[in-house]
This record gives sequence, structure tokens and C-alpha cells, in this order.
Amino acid sequence: MNMNWFGFTSTKMRRFPMVVSVLAFALVLTGAIVVGCSNGNSSSMTATGMATASVMLSDPSTCMAPDGPYSHVYVTVADVRAHVSANAGDSDAGWVDLTPSLNSAPAQIDLLGLANNHCFLATLGDSLQLQPGTYQQIRVILAPNTTMNVGKSNACASSANCVVLSDGSEYPLQLSSEATTGIKIPSGQIANGGFSIAAGETKDLDIDFNTCVSIVQEGNGKYRLKPVLHAGEVSTTSTSINGTVVDSATGKQITGKVTVALEQKDATGVDRVFMSTLTSANGDFVFCPLPSGTYDVVVVGLSTAGVVYSPTVITGVSTGSAMSVVQLHALPVVSVGPSTLHGTVTSQNSASPAAGTVADVQVSVLEAVSSTLTVTVPLVPSYSQPSVTVALTTASSNLCPTGTDCVNYSLMVSAGPAFVGAFTPGGTTVTQSALPASYMVDGIAFVPSSGGLSDCSTSELKSAAVTPVASVTVPIATLAFTGCQ
Repeated sequence: MNMNWFGFTSTKMRRFPMVVSVLAFALVLTGAIVVGCSNGNSSSMTATGMATASVMLSDPSTCMAPDGPYSHVYVTVADVRAHVSANAGDSDAGWVDLTPSLNSAPAQIDLLGLANNHCFLATLGDSLQLQPGTYQQIRVILAPNTTMNVGKSNACASSANCVVLSDGSEYPLQLSSEATTGIKIPSGQIANGGFSIAAGETKDLDIDFNTCVSIVQEGNGKYRLKPVLHAGEVSTTSTSINGTVVDSATGKQITGKVTVALEQKDATGVDRVFMSTLTSANGDFVFCPLPSGTYDVVVVGLSTAGVVYSPTVITGVSTGSAMSVVQLHALPVVSVGPSTLHGTVTSQNSASPAAGTVADVQVSVLEAVSSTLTVTVPLVPSYSQPSVTVALTTASSNLCPTGTDCVNYSLMVSAGPAFVGAFTPGGTTVTQSALPASYMVDGIAFVPSSGGLSDCSTSELKSAAVTPVASVTVPIATLAFTGCQ
């Protein structure tokens, strides 16, 4: 059996299409932040007071054809920058150019490209040294669509960035501020709040590009990039979390789609998705490379026979863990389908009288699975619902409430109760939560074309808790954002 240096077979690793291209690029771009997979100190670096960092890219994809809507997602990276201040503005001094070579020769990456039989997709650009410190912001700059110098060849017909659908049709990928101020990775999306590196140290930085949540199809038929990225320090060893998902009744793999989400708490204590993937045909999954830390794993599934599985939550899983077998429990009545949460998001400005204005809104489903833990429940995986959360954009319409822009949504979720257990090496026992199934729809608003700047007087709104009912559409109260830019 052909084993790679992480201990996984090459065949198994090929089952997980990691968007190393983009991550690697971002890392390379962040190359200023990283330099190679070697660990150790250098006396010359210590003498000069400099540090060395290498950048890698990764992205387990849930939306890749034929099971998802996209065959390729090409982006062209023109630069990567970093700053030690979490509050530094676009024009503030102190931004470090991590990939100066990309300024004249941008690199095009397929975010749905395959990894080279290991966790790290690629390291791009030359190794660079940087000042020691804690870098709390990273910016990934993409080339404008008019840029045609994208390296050896341009995979897009008429733009530097494009998306290819599963039917082979190609569309330019519209950019917001990614070609000017860049894709923002704030401290809240960097593991431990920042990438820390001391004089003489060599560290590895991984940038994870969540492609499936980052593409928005607008009402005019165009596709726009609304990037969601995470970053963090990784190690060349013990960088993964892996396991196998089975049906609790049969003990066999589930024929259908199973989504596994890796989550960590945000500043409010709510588990947010850090990374997600689909299981292989054998029920296997792997997340790698991963920043060192502790995660909660949330799993949902839908079989080809229409069997919907309750969410399973396993807490306290550390980087480097093998989770062994994870059991999913089907709803009591096999013939019933998922519940659908249907609602509307509206946005308006602060004028008097207020008028509608466009806003980007990230919509997810939250559930309290215990008195101390609220998780993001991934949407039931399907071709039309390929990501764990949904990216929406409000727009003007005669159907919107007066003085607002709006957008409707329908989210398919499991109606079953959650099963929860604390991770135990060698096998985790999960039991049904004492709390009944109950969901809140959560919306977070961003300024369009800002690359991730929060919007509206209150940027996050949650609905009241509702009880899901199998095969029934449950109405959700409108998430009404006001005071938006």
C-alpha cells in the first residue's frame, strides 16, 4: 500500500479534492509569511532578527461536479499582503508585500484542482523573510478580469477569473474589491487570532479558501466572488482530523451524500464552520492540513433513497486525531424528507425615509444541542444545496416590502434531533440530545464590493427558534437589516 508522509494512502488522499491551487497561491502570496515546510531555527536569521514563513493552500470542496454545480473555479492571484494590526485600513502604512514577484506575473489557480496526493496543495513563489510579530490581517489580491497575463496560459476564455459549470458553460467571475484592497482575512478568521512568528523561527501558514460558499449567482445570471477564507499556522506532522461515517443501524457506509463540518467557537461562543468536506464512497473523510487546536465536528447526511439523517455533533476533537467510526442516525420514519426553512432577508439604508440598498448576507442555520453549545448545522447536502451555508445578495424588486431590497431563501435541514458525544480516541459514543430539534436562521450582512466589511446598524440578526417538521416548509420571520451602506 502506497503511504505518503502523513500516513494516508495516495488513493485515499485523491478522493478529497483540495483546492490547493488557491490556497497554495494565497500562501505563496502570503509567502511573505512563509517559506517552506521545514521547521527549525536559523542562526543567520536570528542574527538579522528576521523570521521565515511558507504559505500553503487547501480547500476540501463540496460543490465539485458531478455531484456539485461547478467543474472549475479559476482565480488569478496578483499579490498577498499582511499586517500586524487587526484594525489597519486599506491605505494605512505597515502592509507587508509577501509576494512581490506576483506583481508582474500573476498566477492563475483552479480552486477545484486536485491536490498532489497529500494535504499541502502547493507552495508558490520564492521563500521570503519577514519581520517577527503577530500578523492579524492577510489580504489576497486578485488580478482584474481585464488582465490576460496569467502565466503559462489562461484557462478562462475572456477574463482572468471565471467559473465553469458542470455542463461546461463558462462565466466570468465578477469581482468586488478583490482586485484593489483584496480578499480580507481578518483576525477572527485566523486561528488563534493571528499568525505569530518570532525572530529566527520558520513556520508554515495555511490559507483555506471556502470556494463553495464564496460564489454568488446574481439575479441577472452573472456569478460573483464573495470570498470566505480562513488561515492559520500548521505543522508538517499531525496536521489532520479523519474518520469514517456509517449508518448507525447497518454499520455500513451511507449511499448518498454526507457533509462533515469542522467548527470552532467565535467571540460569542457560537460554533462557526472552519472547513467542510464530503465523505468518499467508502464513508471516509479527512481535513488537512489544519492549524493546531480543538474543533467540534458536525455531520449531516441524505441517502439516495431519500433517508435524512439527524445531525451528529462530536466535541473536543484535536488536530492529529483519528475519529474512527462516526454513526449517523436516520429519522424514525424513513420515507419522510427534510424540513424546509423559508424566509426573506431585507436591507435598507439610514436615509429618512429609508430606502432599499443592496447587501451581501451570509445565511446559516444554528441549533442549541446542549445548554452550553450552539453549533452551525450544515444544510442537507444536495446538488442544489452544495454548501453548508448560503451566500445571498439583496436586490430591488416589486415583491420587496416598501423601502427595502430583498431576497428569499429556502434551506433544507434535518428534522431529527441532534446526537451529541465528546470525542474519545478509538470510538465515540453519541446519545440523543435532551433538547428537541430547534433551529435559528442566522444572517450576517456585509458591504458589497468591500471584500468582507460588516454592514448595517446591526450586522448580525437571528430569527426566533422554530421547530423543523419533516417534509414541511416552516416559515421564518424576516431578517430585516437597517442602516446599511
